[in-house]
Amino acid sequence: MHISLTPELEARVKAKVESGLYNNASEVIREALRFMETHEDWVRELKVAQLRQQLNTGLEQLNRGEGVEIDSKASLDALFNNIKS
Repeated sequence: MHISLTPELEARVKAKVESGLYNNASEVIREALRFMETHEDWVRELKVAQLRQQLNTGLEQLNRGEGVEIDSKASLDALFNNIKS
């Protein structure tokens, strides 16, 4: 596999190797990809936690009788249109 890096990124990779933390550029790239995957997992977990909190808030509102009854497709479409606005 061949990849192209900007001169700035190439210099950063070389600096990591020269620091002695990595033996070669491949190790730097592998570590960066692992970090990216970990970061994506962390962001996904944050989104799920936020969604859970929003669901809990909605359930609390329903338990307090603050829900909106939807009795037709037209009512549902109107609700979604209000949300979009």
